[in-house]
Amino acid sequence: MPQQKPPFDLNDFRPPSVPGNLLKIGVPIVLLLLVLTSSFFTIDTEEVGVVLRFGKFDREVQPGLNFKMPLGVETVYKVPVRKQLKEEFGFQTLDAGVRSRYATRDFSDIALMLTGDLNIAEVEWIVQYRINDPYKFLFRVRNPTQTFRDMNEAIMREVVGDRTINEVINIRQEIEGVVKSKLQESVDNYELGLEVEQVQLQGVTPPDPVKPAFNEVNEAEQEKEKLVNQAQGEYNKVIPKARGEADRTIQEAEGYALQRVNEAEGDAARFNSLFTEYRKAKEVTRQRIYLETLEKVLSKVGNKIITDEDASGVLPLLNLDKGGN
Repeated sequence: MPQQKPPFDLNDFRPPSVPGNLLKIGVPIVLLLLVLTSSFFTIDTEEVGVVLRFGKFDREVQPGLNFKMPLGVETVYKVPVRKQLKEEFGFQTLDAGVRSRYATRDFSDIALMLTGDLNIAEVEWIVQYRINDPYKFLFRVRNPTQTFRDMNEAIMREVVGDRTINEVINIRQEIEGVVKSKLQESVDNYELGLEVEQVQLQGVTPPDPVKPAFNEVNEAEQEKEKLVNQAQGEYNKVIPKARGEADRTIQEAEGYALQRVNEAEGDAARFNSLFTEYRKAKEVTRQRIYLETLEKVLSKVGNKIITDEDASGVLPLLNLDKGGN
């Protein structure tokens, strides 16, 4: 019969013996490795390290290989201060590229806003920012990223609520500037340690159920603007022309009046000068005037024959057959 093994007795169990020299060498090596691995750390080029000693802020360290006290005495938080960060509102990009993919879930709780004229607008926007104070970002406010998002929503709703739906759609740059200014002011007040670099509206549209009615209103507004522009064009073409004609007529009348006044003044001056000369030599002046008058009259007569008072037989000279005068 096969020989049976004796039953296992726990009292007889002994762990394998370890040589004393191995323990003396191995334990210090393990401790040394733990100390070395927990003493050195690397900070990337876009980051800065915030070192806490026993949970209290101690210092900031720059990119590269750095040393800290091991075994949990000092703790390091890495903050990407040189990287531009982005928050999206009203949509979410899953894969950016030539054909970006976006999340299909409903963002209406963020995007839908009430405008100042009691219309509903669906607003999507992006905020780009940087961390400019790592200490404030880590320790002044709990969950600073979510706080920053809440600030964005509150300020955007405030700015949109002060404007009409047409203003929100058509004057985006003004809204972006106002939101950025108010957002930076709130960030500084809360000491988030952030710098807002850009606020960009991605899309401002009416909600899907009212888009057809909104498009009809826009078409009516565009038609109104077109008709107003046409009428203004006709006005600019006719009214200035009529005003020009009126100004020309007025200037011609003023010129004619000035001409008549000048002629009358000239005639009066000439008459006065003649009268003065006449008073000096009445006979000479009378004869000169007589001759000048004859010159004017005779210049309008055709053929002229001047004869002596005592002359006779002048009929042959008149040459009546040829129609002479």
